Amino acid sequence: MLSYPKNFFNALLLILLFTSCSTSRKLSSQLDTTIEEHPAFKTGFAGIMVYDPTLKKVIFEKNSDKYFTPASNTKLFTFYAGLKILGDSAPALAYVSRNDSLIFKGTGDPSLLYEEFNSSQVLDFLKDANDTLYYSPPSVQEKHFGPGWSWDDYHYYYSVERAAMPVYGNYVSFNFTPDREKPLVKPELFSQFLRKDSLSTGNSSRVLRDRHQNIFTYYHPEGAEERSRVVPFIYTPQLLTTLLSDTLGKPVEIIEPGNTDFSESKTIYSVPMDSLYKRMLQVSDNFIAEQILLMSSGVLSDTLKADITLKYMKENHLQDLPDEPIWEDGSGLSVYNKFTPRSVVKLMEKITEEVPQKRLFQLLPAGGESGTLKNLYKAEEPYIYAKTGTISNVHALSGYLKTKSGKILIFSFMNNNYTVPSAEIKAGMEIILRNIHLNY
Repeated sequence: MLSYPKNFFNALLLILLFTSCSTSRKLSSQLDTTIEEHPAFKTGFAGIMVYDPTLKKVIFEKNSDKYFTPASNTKLFTFYAGLKILGDSAPALAYVSRNDSLIFKGTGDPSLLYEEFNSSQVLDFLKDANDTLYYSPPSVQEKHFGPGWSWDDYHYYYSVERAAMPVYGNYVSFNFTPDREKPLVKPELFSQFLRKDSLSTGNSSRVLRDRHQNIFTYYHPEGAEERSRVVPFIYTPQLLTTLLSDTLGKPVEIIEPGNTDFSESKTIYSVPMDSLYKRMLQVSDNFIAEQILLMSSGVLSDTLKADITLKYMKENHLQDLPDEPIWEDGSGLSVYNKFTPRSVVKLMEKITEEVPQKRLFQLLPAGGESGTLKNLYKAEEPYIYAKTGTISNVHALSGYLKTKSGKILIFSFMNNNYTVPSAEIKAGMEIILRNIHLNY
């Protein structure tokens, strides 16, 4: 048996450590050069941090202490809020019984009759009730749009209104087919508010909503291909009860806000929260993100206001971030949101303490496989599990990177104010992240 001097292993350890440091410095230099010289990054402002949580070591950073508009990376903060405040299932409605009346109020749950979810608990409960149904609107109404949202996006699918008790996802779907002159409308109730646009031209079908009322104007040229359009409706308690009455086949009336004592109310629960988290993170559903903040505020207080959740999270669970988060909404539609890459990395590290890796990676988009990353970061096996964020001249990606050596790194990569197509930014980002995947 061979024997080695005691200092042999110490020398070997030093050699390995030196080699590792040398490799890390080389990789860092390559990444820095790519950001400085790649044409995609020359017109805008980029910030990145890559962190090894096992070694508690920053692998690479550039402008990680600067504030960026995060777009839908904001949903990671909303996800964390849900984890800290909400349970395993979404609170669907609160109710009390008074004589022969069943009085209920919304809790912010977005799943009621939303076609993406198989949720029947609320409908079954209301259908089976023998009492007269009364809906109690909130005394304090949350604004339909968040602060800093673009006012003229009101008829786009990504700008659905917030509400205490949403229904049908707070939107109308229109399905155009070549053999029909008018689109199929769901909920069908809105077909009476459909108007034909006889002045427009072009080859594509479309639907626009009036800014101030639920009047929908459609254009469908002869021979146009089949396509669907989703348009948010203007939400009111009256519209909610009309839709519920139509769906349940029995009347639902409105009771004056504030006239019912809900201090001893009971709660009906609906879908698993993970089903809401998955859709919010995978396809970047803005509506669900906003409603998660409202549901959370209902657990913290008797009022559905996003600011209640934001204030609570900042004071109780985000005070240890490197930089104070400027957090204004749940979805990232607000241009007022501002985070630093290093704070997002810290947030992701905190999320790993709450969620096992297998579950977390199933909720997030996977590069080349699912969600908003299905066509990006393709490889034999996914190496990126992260949330995207994109609005005009903004693209961000934050999450986890799996290296070929098996390490799991946390990263946040933000780009603002660029003037090139976002595809060029994404291509440049992929070069950098793939280099880390292959060489760390």
